Amino acid sequence: MKEDYYYQKEEEEKVKAILFGVEWDANIDFEHSMDELKGLVRACDMEPVGILTQVLVHPVNSTYMGSGKVEELKQFAAETCAEVAVCEGDLTPSQMKNLQDILKMPVWDRTNLILEIFSRRAGTREAKLQVESAYLQFMLPRLTGMWQHLGRQSGGGGSRANKGEGEKQIELDRRIIGHRIQELNRELKEVTRIRQVQRDGRFKGKMPNVAMVGYTNAGKSSLMNRLLGDSGNRKEVFEKDMLFATLDTSIRKITLKDGREFLLSDTVGFIENLPHSLVKAFRSTLEEACHADLLLIVLDVSDPYYLTHKRVTEDTLKELGACDIPVIYVLNKTDLLPGGYAEIGTDNPDTVRVSVKTGAGMDKLEERILAFLDKDNAALKLLIPYSGGALVGRIHEEARISVEEYRNDGIYIECECPKALAGVLSQYEIS
Repeated sequence: MKEDYYYQKEEEEKVKAILFGVEWDANIDFEHSMDELKGLVRACDMEPVGILTQVLVHPVNSTYMGSGKVEELKQFAAETCAEVAVCEGDLTPSQMKNLQDILKMPVWDRTNLILEIFSRRAGTREAKLQVESAYLQFMLPRLTGMWQHLGRQSGGGGSRANKGEGEKQIELDRRIIGHRIQELNRELKEVTRIRQVQRDGRFKGKMPNVAMVGYTNAGKSSLMNRLLGDSGNRKEVFEKDMLFATLDTSIRKITLKDGREFLLSDTVGFIENLPHSLVKAFRSTLEEACHADLLLIVLDVSDPYYLTHKRVTEDTLKELGACDIPVIYVLNKTDLLPGGYAEIGTDNPDTVRVSVKTGAGMDKLEERILAFLDKDNAALKLLIPYSGGALVGRIHEEARISVEEYRNDGIYIECECPKALAGVLSQYEIS
């Protein structure tokens, strides 16, 4: 997947990266965007060694930055021994090619960087297919600058015989990439079908589905591991204080203290201006959130931009068609606030303050989840005939039983159960 202009080194060595950007859009918090770029660079196992920025009305069409700034960037890169230049914004194919020609080093933009992170983090076959599809779609319009060392010939007609070697190679690469994208789309359709079959199987079990979503590095995997630990399930998921530490969707069964169970899914984290090709490629994975009964939107409240992260998450959910699902906002990392757990005050029933690290607020979160799971439950008194053993088994699986007695005329049960099951049991209800 990695092309020859990607700088490669031994794993133990970190590539030195110089960062640059143009402040031109008043609607964008440029300082925050540059800080986030540093985090992305580190998540890609590179070391930021310098930053160069410029204020313009709009980026320069040919080189993004002004010609003087580009020369300054070249000199700065030489002084810092930088080996790759990373742009805060998205570069056009011509801008990327022109900058590489001037700087004599690989030039990445923000989308390129995120794709590289995803390619390194992808673990499952599905994630690898999704990332490769997005990567090839990104590369397709950028082939022009990759064969500049081969001959090119201008003029003449459209005959292939009149083209230079570089033009022939570009044509060939485009054809190969086009075929590969078609193959990946076919494979992804099959993977999506299998995922839907698995999802349907989980739905048949009638166990509630809860999905965690949120900005990358908000603490979703840590929250899942905390809930797993509290329920005695030690099958933990990978967690690390890093942007996009995990890409693969994880699903675990959580058992609360009163014995109630639900399925909890952890999806890939969001980020501002997530490349559209990645949203499209990971759609089948992100759709776990669309099929959930409840969403936990996890926010890192120690980050001064957490309200921006909240907006990005909500906008992404809207794009996925999941904006009508009930939500609990989980304000995580309260232990990092100056005033600790009490710093963020809220009486909103849809918001819970927690610190996954210390465990503060976890009881309240479980109470809120339980309240949601119980909100549509029906309290029933039943007398099930002994011939209805299968139905009694279903009651044991899906309902909370407070009384169960074996009488001469059948099995007497007092329970709380979901409305769907209550409809099936209504004929056995007694006063």
